[in-house]
Amino acid sequence: MNFRRTTANYETWLARHLTLLPAELKQKHELMRSAPFPFFRATYYRWAQLWPEICPDLQAAPIALAVGDLHVENFGTWRDSEGRLVWGVNDFDEVWPIPYTSDLVRLAASAEISGVGLKRAVAPILEGYRAALLAGGRPLVLAEDNLDLRQMAVARLKDPGKFWAKLDALPTWTGKVPKAARAAIVRQLPEPGAEYRIVHRVSGLGSLGRQRFAALAHSNGGLVAREAKALAPSACAWAQNRKNPAGALYQKLLDRAVRCPDPFVRLRGQWITRRLAPDCSRIELSDMPREGDGERLLFYMGWETANIHLGTSKPKLLLADLEKRKQNWLGRSAAAMVKALQTDWKEWRKD
Repeated sequence: MNFRRTTANYETWLARHLTLLPAELKQKHELMRSAPFPFFRATYYRWAQLWPEICPDLQAAPIALAVGDLHVENFGTWRDSEGRLVWGVNDFDEVWPIPYTSDLVRLAASAEISGVGLKRAVAPILEGYRAALLAGGRPLVLAEDNLDLRQMAVARLKDPGKFWAKLDALPTWTGKVPKAARAAIVRQLPEPGAEYRIVHRVSGLGSLGRQRFAALAHSNGGLVAREAKALAPSACAWAQNRKNPAGALYQKLLDRAVRCPDPFVRLRGQWITRRLAPDCSRIELSDMPREGDGERLLFYMGWETANIHLGTSKPKLLLADLEKRKQNWLGRSAAAMVKALQTDWKEWRKD
């Protein structure tokens, strides 16, 4: 099936599960034309469709509850219940039980498309993944351990003044807010009965076009914000032609992965809630100024990917499968997926 027809079919399916916003969907389509990496981020549904065909030799790998839409910009920081800064995957909209190899191939492919390159990315990703499996997994808390990652993270936290000014400048939303979304947001505000206003945020690429609301309130001398984002079943359910797809598996993954959870990230019905703050921030490979920082960050990305998979798969099983794979299986598979997606991108750019 050509890519344009695939996109139309997927969006028709998606509209059966949630409310789509036509103006933002149009914006998403334009961003998909801009460059290969935005296209890659916005089209996980195509990956879910092509991956079994292009990488048939990886389909028999052990199944894990996987991120699905894993890429180099799907990692960031948050505060745990102890107030410690933690780093890891921060978006599980496409979580689904699939071969663990899909996450690794997609992560490596994203490094290639973003300009890092497969030669630079493959080794540290696999080293980090294998090291985490051997250790039985460990959350990446940026305290007494992981000092290099802490330095990278702290140096790139958002400026609080600019962050809050930008958020507070959003106009108050005057349209309808679903009752479930409002209840999910208000429930997380620090003071019951506090005055708040609702704004609509435009963010992300894969989820662009879905409803996303945030409540802004003043609490103890400063602004606080809570967000609710609409969720749908993973695009894997569409690609596998599931007649009655299971609900979002977001919460199950959060509960079972090797993780220091963000206490504000919860699935409430079909809405995922989270805290918005300047210390909830991405560390991007493009921001790495020092020699070796990029490879070190990729190592930690591989490590965190293993933390996710260990929630539903045993380390011995994953290690045994890794050991039997041929040399450069990851680079070869990622290159094949990149080639297919670049073909789709060129087609999409044609009017």
